[in-house]
Amino acid sequence: MRRDTIFHQIFLRYPKLLFELLPDPPVDAAGYVFESIEVKETAFRTDGVWMPPQPTGTVYFAEVQFQPDEVFYERMNAEIGVFVYRNRSRCNNWQGIVLFPSRTIQQKKLSMVQYLLDSGKIIPIFLDELRTSTPLTPAQNLMVLTTLEGDEAVALARETLA
Repeated sequence: MRRDTIFHQIFLRYPKLLFELLPDPPVDAAGYVFESIEVKETAFRTDGVWMPPQPTGTVYFAEVQFQPDEVFYERMNAEIGVFVYRNRSRCNNWQGIVLFPSRTIQQKKLSMVQYLLDSGKIIPIFLDELRTSTPLTPAQNLMVLTTLEGDEAVALARETLA
């Protein structure tokens, strides 16, 4: 803790110092403002967490997102980060799965989380596209059924019951 105070004072006096340490500092480094910000914890609730039978396994997080939300992935990442921070002994690796009714619901600006999508840490699944891939199980049909209305929903419900 003593060092935190020392570095806080150093950064207050020399805010550009951090960028002097980087091999590729931003071109507008002089314009950055140093602040010490307290991050208060928000209450997070995931839609589902699958804990592995062994602590060396992967923890799976699932979120069902049927409403547009332009900070959805950032919030999901924060939720997972808090969980991993508090459960390190039970968490060796993690993966997040998001169920969207369609691509149109996924947030548009992905720059802050693109690395999570590219790496496969977070996998979006678009339920409307499931039907076009392979034959679905009855349980998978139930998930798709939540996205349908009218005659299309009735037809899939009958197919699922059969």
